[in-house]
Amino acid sequence: MTRARPRGLWAGAGGGPAPELDRLNRSLPFDWRLWPHEIAVDGVWVRELADLGLLTRADEERLRDGLEAVRARLAIGRPAEEPDEDIHSLIERWLEDEVGPLASQVRLGRSRNDVVSTDTRMWARDACAAMGSRVLRLQAALLRAAERAGDVAFPAYTHLQRAQPTRASAWLLSHFWPLERDRARIADASRRLNRLPLGAAAGAGSGLPVDRARLAESLGFDGPEPNALDAVGARDWAAEVLWAWSMTAVDLSRLGEDLVVFASAEFGLVRLGDAWTTGSSLMPQKRNPDGAELARAGGGALVGLLTGLLATLKGLPSGYAKDLQEDKRALFEAEGRLASALDALAGTVDSLAVRPDAARDAVDPSVLASDLAEQMATAGTPFRDAHETVLRLVRRGSELGVPLPDLPAEEVAAVAPGLAGTWTELFDVEAALERRTASGGSSREAVAAQLAAAREALASADDPAVQR
Repeated sequence: MTRARPRGLWAGAGGGPAPELDRLNRSLPFDWRLWPHEIAVDGVWVRELADLGLLTRADEERLRDGLEAVRARLAIGRPAEEPDEDIHSLIERWLEDEVGPLASQVRLGRSRNDVVSTDTRMWARDACAAMGSRVLRLQAALLRAAERAGDVAFPAYTHLQRAQPTRASAWLLSHFWPLERDRARIADASRRLNRLPLGAAAGAGSGLPVDRARLAESLGFDGPEPNALDAVGARDWAAEVLWAWSMTAVDLSRLGEDLVVFASAEFGLVRLGDAWTTGSSLMPQKRNPDGAELARAGGGALVGLLTGLLATLKGLPSGYAKDLQEDKRALFEAEGRLASALDALAGTVDSLAVRPDAARDAVDPSVLASDLAEQMATAGTPFRDAHETVLRLVRRGSELGVPLPDLPAEEVAAVAPGLAGTWTELFDVEAALERRTASGGSSREAVAAQLAAAREALASADDPAVQR
């Protein structure tokens, strides 16, 4: 039977904190999820104490068995309403249920300051690895969608106005490459946080001659943080992780916006699978792209969490302050929102079908006006003059109420005599696409090269997340 006792480490001295302070101060409702990392940290710390001769091997074994029993209890699920201030206090109390007063020896030579930073870095390291895998799954879905789209002509937009022709596959790949950069940023942030705070104690360093390099190796860190005061007070690593996740969420918001707009009846360029849309409580005909909309919203939500943490960190004194408890709220919420958005968009994109006829119809040959100017310039006309000539033709078509390709020959001859004889031939969309052979362009060859590069990027990741 677990023994309840007053909350907080000051409980024995004065009966515990006031209820109002306890509600504000208590972190167990959210930091309980650090328990696997706390158990791991306790395990290596117990071994270190035994190696230093501060625990007998028999006591080390008792503590290890006790920690395994606590692990089994925690693995059942989130603890019910327990009286403890935080996950550290809960685990120590449950460990005391198993081994008695010996449990408090785990606290020897360390502080919650260095332990919580260690636990949270371990959690963030795992979260970054899982997030990278989720990004890869969305990238793989985009690549599959691009391969399905093939050579379909598709409108490219600037200012959300039809600009020039591209291919549907190129549009889909335009969302693949930002995610490749996001994945690299997440991995980079994870590498930078991977230094061990444990052994820094409250900020002046442990009073025990612990081997921090050995502790770091045991817990998968690249080495210890070099300064104890910095180790317990630094949260720049948390802000950097949040920034990498926020940038990913912003990129997802742009993909979400494209899906919302292009799947609308007004555009009708793509169709989303029924399982990835929702209905209306009033209008039976509705197919709402809720997943894409919520992914779009997530960009703002994560930016808000990042901004909040940065504002919390600004102006803090050196060392640990309880303000730093807020890092976990921001990290945990951001991780949950971003993971859900990535999973939903991966499924949505896998269900996506480009509507070839609608896409081709949206590529109005009038958008080849810039191609006309370029052709005139390559034939010897200064580009400024060529641009102004084509602009006059565009305006004339607007005055007559006809698309540029349908401008009467006499009107063309009056403005650009050199174009009049081949006017209608100049508005071949497929030919215009095939002229865009430069790397990253929309010719078949250029898109094929991009698809190959995307496949190579996924293959080099060597992650089972992309093996479907």
